[in-house]
Amino acid sequence: MGRVFNVFKVRDQLVSDFKDYVTGFIHINDERIRGKVDEEFKHGFLWPEPLIQLNPSYEQTKYVDDLVEEGLLHPECSRIFRRDKTPDSLGKPLRLYKHQEEAIRAASSGGNYVLTTGTGSGKSLAFIIPIVDYVLRNGSGKGIQAIIVYPMNALANSQMEELARYLKHGYHEGREPVTFRRYTGQESMKEREEIQENPPDILLTNYVMLELILTRVHERGLVWAGQGLRFLVLDELHTYRGRQGADVAMLVRRVREAFEAPNLQCVGTSATMASEGDFRDQQAQVAEVASLLFGSAVAPDHVIGETLCRVTPERDFGDPEFIEELTQSIMRSESPAPKGYEAFRTDPLSVWIESTLGVRKEETTGRLVRQIPMSITGPKGAGRKLADLTGLDERLCTEAIQNQLAASYDPANAHPQTEAAPFAFKLHQMISRGDTAYASIGSPDERYITLRGQRYVPGEDRSRFLYPLVFCRECGHEYYSVTWVTQTGTGRVCYEPRQFGEMTFDDDERDDISYRPGYLYIDDDKPWTIDDGEVVARVPDNWVEEMATGRRIKRYYQDRVPSLVSLRPDGTVVQSADDDRLVCAFVPSPFQFCPYCGIAHTSARGGEYGKLSTLATEGRSSATTIISLSAVQSLRKCDELDSSTRKLLSFTDNRQDASLQAGHFNDFVQVGLIRSALYISVWQSKSS
Repeated sequence: MGRVFNVFKVRDQLVSDFKDYVTGFIHINDERIRGKVDEEFKHGFLWPEPLIQLNPSYEQTKYVDDLVEEGLLHPECSRIFRRDKTPDSLGKPLRLYKHQEEAIRAASSGGNYVLTTGTGSGKSLAFIIPIVDYVLRNGSGKGIQAIIVYPMNALANSQMEELARYLKHGYHEGREPVTFRRYTGQESMKEREEIQENPPDILLTNYVMLELILTRVHERGLVWAGQGLRFLVLDELHTYRGRQGADVAMLVRRVREAFEAPNLQCVGTSATMASEGDFRDQQAQVAEVASLLFGSAVAPDHVIGETLCRVTPERDFGDPEFIEELTQSIMRSESPAPKGYEAFRTDPLSVWIESTLGVRKEETTGRLVRQIPMSITGPKGAGRKLADLTGLDERLCTEAIQNQLAASYDPANAHPQTEAAPFAFKLHQMISRGDTAYASIGSPDERYITLRGQRYVPGEDRSRFLYPLVFCRECGHEYYSVTWVTQTGTGRVCYEPRQFGEMTFDDDERDDISYRPGYLYIDDDKPWTIDDGEVVARVPDNWVEEMATGRRIKRYYQDRVPSLVSLRPDGTVVQSADDDRLVCAFVPSPFQFCPYCGIAHTSARGGEYGKLSTLATEGRSSATTIISLSAVQSLRKCDELDSSTRKLLSFTDNRQDASLQAGHFNDFVQVGLIRSALYISVWQSKSS
């Protein structure tokens, strides 16, 4: 077998690059805190083990031609819906998945229906075929007969390409059997006027634009053209929730009224809408939600789910013979995986992988359902499960699983007819920006330290706060981020945890309580003092003035000098001697100098981020750029992949974020090139 692209190595390199980037910002002086951070990072605190999930295979049933012969579809559908169509070729007959056939039959009944299947399951054909069939039977050019609503314009743009492949390829321009246009707000005024003058059979839009069509006077022509509307499709139904869901639900009702469409057939598609209970329970839940959105009933049996099938044969994992075959498969040394589709499909390790990471039988219904994503490594990972079953070394089992998954993409193991890989799997790597370290008030040798944000020390019955820690960028000394809270009525003073950078109430917002943000400083080697001479010696020079009686702190800076306080573990100030108290210094915000190393910040303006750091100092844009560049560099080195497949696809919430990230990419690369050129020049000059 030739070399095969190994995504697991790319993942390891990406995590390693991101770890180097993140840890480059962290400078921690305290050994216990540094050790805790190193330990958590070593065990993947910010980058847990990746989750693996196989994309299951869908059960196939009849061809489109079969449904035409049955009379369920118009004869022209045989010419329209074909596989691998191009402008110069009609392609091959299209075989449907079972859920697509079920959707077509549900549509023929005239009732509303919802399709809840996974990504890449051909959901769009489940409503495109019934819509085209209706237009063919009713006649094209009779106004808008179907409206398809997408939550994002990108989805509408993608659908345009798919519709063009089916409805334009194989037909002369202007002789297409069914017309379609996009009306999402991206079009020019000329295009909009053309659509209003010649309404298509199928209109692709978004729910905001559909709302405008109903309200704009100059677009009322589209409403008149859609009188008696037959189909209204809501793609990605799960995105319509909360207030937006209520808006869309009311929009559907207004559409039914404005288009005078009492027989309107509503269709919804979604990858996931319900996850609790068995398939019958999920059907009932989805039907209830869809009925509310559509304003008309959706029968539970018209909620169509995916029908999965196995690639590998089903085997009994308790059978000693199978376990022996599986063990031998893991231990083979001649080649990392079998050669050929049939050999790969029937290999015991492939059988075990599909049952563990791919599909399982639902106990109550007997249907095949997707397995919950699982990591390969770790105490609960697939490698440990395989080691427990076979008695082999866990590391050997882990490598065998990874090699088998990678070998699935070897062209020699592809399906002989479809040329598809036996296993198409997803590797989900979560990467967190992180937070910071937290610690209880106490001496450096005794305090509780954690990287998991919480308010109290676990098991202490809320007797001890956990405070966020920040670190001096110069020396790495730690500070507790706190708010000094004073109840003016009772005189009670306490120091409460404050997230770094978090604003506090102004004094005049609460008459009975005053707030002051700042930091607590504790160190046994260099404790703060109340001796005036020592204080003057430790504060920045520009805080001090020369007087006839000696040196003293300027009046302007007197309220910025750290002050000693005695605290209980719950942050309450105590005045009398107490065995449970701890003496520390309160450093007011803004942070202007470090009592430990003496570094001074001349200006009180600007944020604290340039003076203090946390474990999450890196920006989101920078982190995204680092991850993206690491992925691109790994792909460029992968000779196993064709150049056309070495791509990175990134998703963002809006155009503003996309523009910001694109600019960050350009600036980062430009700065990196300049710095690398300077570094090489300096290095070469020193070498010579």
